[in-house]
Amino acid sequence: MAEFVIDAQTIVGPARLVVANLGRALGFYEGVLGMRGARHPDGGYTLAAGGGPPLLTLDERPGARPKPQRSTGLYHIAILVPTRADLARVITRLAETRYPVGGASDHLVSEALYLDDPDGNGLEIYADRPRGAWPTAGREVRMTVDPLDIEGVLGELGGAPGPWAGLPEGTTIGHIHLQVADLRAAEAFYVGVLGFEVMQRFANSALFLSAGGYHHHLGLNIWAGVGAPPPPLDAVGLRHYTVRLPDAGALADIVGRVRSAGLAIEETAEGLLVRDPSQNGVVLRLG
Repeated sequence: MAEFVIDAQTIVGPARLVVANLGRALGFYEGVLGMRGARHPDGGYTLAAGGGPPLLTLDERPGARPKPQRSTGLYHIAILVPTRADLARVITRLAETRYPVGGASDHLVSEALYLDDPDGNGLEIYADRPRGAWPTAGREVRMTVDPLDIEGVLGELGGAPGPWAGLPEGTTIGHIHLQVADLRAAEAFYVGVLGFEVMQRFANSALFLSAGGYHHHLGLNIWAGVGAPPPPLDAVGLRHYTVRLPDAGALADIVGRVRSAGLAIEETAEGLLVRDPSQNGVVLRLG
């Protein structure tokens, strides 16, 4: 195929997750993070921040088992809050509720917390630094994994966080990070077919891709092992995530490339479902 670049206005999200116990999951997403939800007509439970658009849909599968460590699928869903002060409020909220945090990092382009929902679905909650401050190395954005200056982030609140009101309106899904079985095959799909651009290659084990020069809309890694299988159908985890194109022409371009590559497309109520080479579900739709 000729070189192709996806429309610069493309974004990702929402995502759809399987959980074993909806009530337990909502105790976290609504009770701790303050998301607001409603039952979806198809039986799922859709969550948003403030009055914003849906970010996540949860599907309950009683008895679903944990995702095996050696499997493809979700590494984390990254929830982007509007400001550094909003990230500080999240830190304060997690401390108040004593919800466990798995890590905290400064990536130069952003500052981030890492945690799991009650089913072990990985989450990142982060705030971006100004785009003009992102360091570059040639054509790539330079990202690192440095310790987070938590005191500096909390200093945004001036010692007075105020009452917790939930994740603020304007919160979005910033990126999706996936575990894949083969990095070259994943690149051939996401770059060669869909047209995302490479923003960083990390130690021959991870790849970060974007539309329009964002630091990354997609992360891909082989940290579960080269050749890792998809998770079993009865496991918790990612059902699919959405790639949203800005107009009908941009969507038609992508769909045409998917068909030309000989890949199956399934029409669903949420959009057109395709699968990457590791069987991660990708829904293509208008934004």
